[in-house]
Amino acid sequence: MFYKYKMMFLLLMMIGTLISISSYSWFGMWMGLEINLLSIIPLLNNTKNMMANEATLKYFITQVLASTILLFSIITLSSNYLEWNNNIMMILNSSILTKMGAAPFHFWFPEVMEGLNWMNCLLMLTWQKLAPMILVMYNINMMVFFMIIICLSMLISGLMGVNQISLRKIMAYSSINHIAWMISSMLFLESIWMLYFIIYSIISLNLIFIFKFFNIFYLKQLFLSMNKMFYMKFFFILNMLSLGGLPPFLGFLPKWLTIQILISNNIFMMPLIMLIMTLFTLYFYMRVTFTTLMLSMNEVSYQTINFYKNYILMLFNFITINSLLFSTLIFNFY
Repeated sequence: MFYKYKMMFLLLMMIGTLISISSYSWFGMWMGLEINLLSIIPLLNNTKNMMANEATLKYFITQVLASTILLFSIITLSSNYLEWNNNIMMILNSSILTKMGAAPFHFWFPEVMEGLNWMNCLLMLTWQKLAPMILVMYNINMMVFFMIIICLSMLISGLMGVNQISLRKIMAYSSINHIAWMISSMLFLESIWMLYFIIYSIISLNLIFIFKFFNIFYLKQLFLSMNKMFYMKFFFILNMLSLGGLPPFLGFLPKWLTIQILISNNIFMMPLIMLIMTLFTLYFYMRVTFTTLMLSMNEVSYQTINFYKNYILMLFNFITINSLLFSTLIFNFY
């Protein structure tokens, strides 16, 4: 059930993000993040679900801690006694990365995701990443620090995601991996980051709508739900491969552009490390997709949902999966 007060808090959450990314001062950015945080708490909270309450509390405590460190850094940098030295800037960047959920400050993110419903998970994966990423973009000149963050995010997301049977945790570790790609894409060209963020949001939207439509949270439910539904299985597999960044699909485009911009700026080792470490995440994507494709369960499913009638979801999936092909064909005509 959608309560009317949630619409107000959703609007406030968006306003908080917009204040943060359009502010001229660090204090204004911090204030926008606080408005965003205080607005999302009622959206995440659920009186009928104790896991959602626990996840909301974890999220609140972590974000308040990060906000406090951010405010401390801003006050320190604004005082006349200290210059903008690298140590304080590192603390400031670390607090923003904690808000975002990048490794090694990712400890709260999978735990919070595990307690939320799918619509709140979508908010956490997409909209809540927007403001911290743009704040990171404003002071991304600490190249070595961000390269360490990128490598750690890819390594941790790859290794931790392999064992998971929860789809929410798989999406969370996948998000940490994509955060690393997004940070690397904004090192030299912000427009590639914007394209990456939009494409990642569209693919996440596709997958989460499928999960929500069938009300599935774990891999066994996924295999069981898709047992008799070929089109559902087909679209899910293609979306997962697109999220992994395999070439024929839309998710390949931003990764390709990111590698290209890094190589054109004479950075060769980092794209190589990124590609190798992304293979870990691709492994658990492929494991999920292959198992979904080949496993046939004899267990009785009582779901009576007809996926064929939901033509809007199918059409949206079809367009986004094939949009790279459409784009290529259109550009060939010019």
